[in-house]
Amino acid sequence: MGRAPLHIESMYSKNMVLESIGLTFIRLNPLYLVKNPVMFVVFIGSILTTFIFIRDYLSPSVFSEPLWFTGSIVCWLWFTLLFANAAEAIAEGKGKAHASSLKALALETTARRVLDNGQEEIVLATQLRRDDKIKILEGDLIPADGEIIEGIAAIDESAITGESAPVIREAEGDFSAVTAGTRLLSNSLLVRITSNPGESFLDRMIYLVLAAKRQKTPNEIALQILLIGLTLIFLIVCSTLIPFGLYEKSNISLTIIVSLLVCLVPTTIGGLISAIGISGIERALRKNILAMSGKAVETAGDIDVLLLDKTGTITLGNRMPVEMIPFENVSIKELARALQMASYADHTPEGRSILEFIAKNYGNFMTESDSKSLTFIPFSAETRMSGCDMDHYFIRKGACDSIEGFAAKMGVPIPPTCALLAEEIGRKGGTPLAVVDNKQILGVIYLKDVIKSGIRDRFLRLKAMGVRTIMITGDNAFTAKTIAEEAGVDTYLAEADPEKKLDLIKEEQSKGFLVAMTGDGTNDAPALAQADLGIAMNSGTQAAKEAANMVDLDSNPTKILEVIEIGKQLLMTRGCLTTFSIANDVAKYFAIIPAIFLISVPELDILNIMGLSSLYSAVLAAVIFNALIIVALIPLALKGVKYRPMGAKSLLARSLLLYGVGGIIIPFIGIKSIDTLLFYMGFI
Repeated sequence: MGRAPLHIESMYSKNMVLESIGLTFIRLNPLYLVKNPVMFVVFIGSILTTFIFIRDYLSPSVFSEPLWFTGSIVCWLWFTLLFANAAEAIAEGKGKAHASSLKALALETTARRVLDNGQEEIVLATQLRRDDKIKILEGDLIPADGEIIEGIAAIDESAITGESAPVIREAEGDFSAVTAGTRLLSNSLLVRITSNPGESFLDRMIYLVLAAKRQKTPNEIALQILLIGLTLIFLIVCSTLIPFGLYEKSNISLTIIVSLLVCLVPTTIGGLISAIGISGIERALRKNILAMSGKAVETAGDIDVLLLDKTGTITLGNRMPVEMIPFENVSIKELARALQMASYADHTPEGRSILEFIAKNYGNFMTESDSKSLTFIPFSAETRMSGCDMDHYFIRKGACDSIEGFAAKMGVPIPPTCALLAEEIGRKGGTPLAVVDNKQILGVIYLKDVIKSGIRDRFLRLKAMGVRTIMITGDNAFTAKTIAEEAGVDTYLAEADPEKKLDLIKEEQSKGFLVAMTGDGTNDAPALAQADLGIAMNSGTQAAKEAANMVDLDSNPTKILEVIEIGKQLLMTRGCLTTFSIANDVAKYFAIIPAIFLISVPELDILNIMGLSSLYSAVLAAVIFNALIIVALIPLALKGVKYRPMGAKSLLARSLLLYGVGGIIIPFIGIKSIDTLLFYMGFI
């Protein structure tokens, strides 16, 4: 039911470009520019030089600068403002276009609400409330966030995640959550709604991707203070040139002073700082990671400690059988038959994997009469066992200590090798499950966690970033140690419960570390809320998603690596462009000042190393370069500096070499090239 969803690819359209152009001019509003002191100085300078041009045009005097020079300065100062606004407008335009494509998914749709009497009624999606039950048929658009309570189906989530391949969602599984705006491709589902109108995941995405209203992060505020300080310093420096020029009887006009000030204040980073922050959120969204704020993305770049669940993150998720070990006087087929019967009512992933293992390797031992005559005992978390009963005959399968306790209670002898075998398997990182009937303990099945392919390399990359990894598991210390060593994590927390996770995070934070954690269950919610960066899985519970400050739409816990890289890339981009901007200012100062005072102080000619043609060409070339460098750096601000996993010292050295030295050299080359071009074009 409902309309077909629009795909995110459509957001890069003509409308986005037109909207960005409109925003560029709208942002010339002084009430908006005053929020960015650096660009506000440029705005005031543009206004002053515009009035000077109008004055000189209407009433020229012998003290006036040439009209072509003043007019050129006016145009390029306004262009500087427009180019800076364009960087932010393009970044915002991409976010708003993304929001528009998502809004198309939130069009009025209808749903089949299931009433208490089992009948169905057709209602608008906006009428659905939390805990309502709806039926979704093949081809229907899912109208609201929900939890599958009956059925299994393939779902097209491309409108949300951008991935074309359908995903499988099923009741009582690890992936039972469905999201508004996705489409059912097969079968039918009975779904319980988990959100009220306006609270769905899609609604939250639409709100959050409107990045124009985001708050500044602490690092951004600190950088803003630095830029204001530099602006004040250069304002004072330029102000002192006026009395100095009068003393030296040098004809330094207000137009030249304003031009020099605009060139020296850090306009490059001042014009790009907002675009860098907005594009960081947008880059996270392109990776199917929904950041609740710009601060969350930035925090990811500063993470020191990462907590990861073992199951589903480091391992494939389900422990798989690798070996059956029968005890004395028990055949392998006898053990396999007992295991199959005891696992018949075990609906856990481990129970299903045992049934598949036996069917594949030993065949089927259960007959139709067996299934009718036996009373099956489902797996219980309290007893940690499952099994079946028939008259005076029973079979139980479960954790070795639980089976030993049950056997002792029923008067069944316990082989002395049982505990030793369980300990040996545990030391290998495996999980032993024992099987008992009314006569004896038959044997043990060895379940093993399978490490995900490439996970060790991922942890090596995290270590190269300076991030310490901690594996969290409910397994015993033997198993945890083996898996941790095999996966390559730094340390582990065994037999973890919600309180232990929370205490560990608090302990690390008390040492001054920033902590990130991934989770998907309700029991993870307290730890996700406490962590500096909490990443919940979209397939997880509503409580986990509400406690986290990021949500992974792909429900891939290993994507934490990408999250941290995006955060570090944002910080690196801002740091590199700040370094480049400040180096630019220093270079422009020493490039222009000798040319300005060349007439009144001929001795400064030795510092005019670039041999600039004249005062006017030097100033105009610097203003033009100042505007064009912002345009040249817009793609870098939006795309981000390429991240390489290396230590902080190496990154700092690389940034200073590339963007610091480059920021000093490039202005000399750029200003000289523009000066030469102006000379040969006859403007000077």
